[in-house]
Amino acid sequence: MKIPLARPDITESEIEAVAAVLRMPQLALGPKLESFEEKIAEYAGVRYAVAANSGTSALHLIVRSMEIGEADEVITASFCCLLLSCVL
Repeated sequence: MKIPLARPDITESEIEAVAAVLRMPQLALGPKLESFEEKIAEYAGVRYAVAANSGTSALHLIVRSMEIGEADEVITASFCCLLLSCVL
């Protein structure tokens, strides 16, 4: 028996939304990104939100924004992205 790690829940609505973006002349930094960031900021109750292309990029931005330096200690989970050590 195979047990999947995660089974995606993708409906026709999500497929249509992705197809609509793929038909736009600008895939990166387009109007959907700006709308997404605004909605996430509103949901989180903050002034701004920044979307990233990957978890690693997001972690990099977080570490940089916190001004973590060489003398600081950062504790992470043992089951963690290997690239996190490169970010730090």
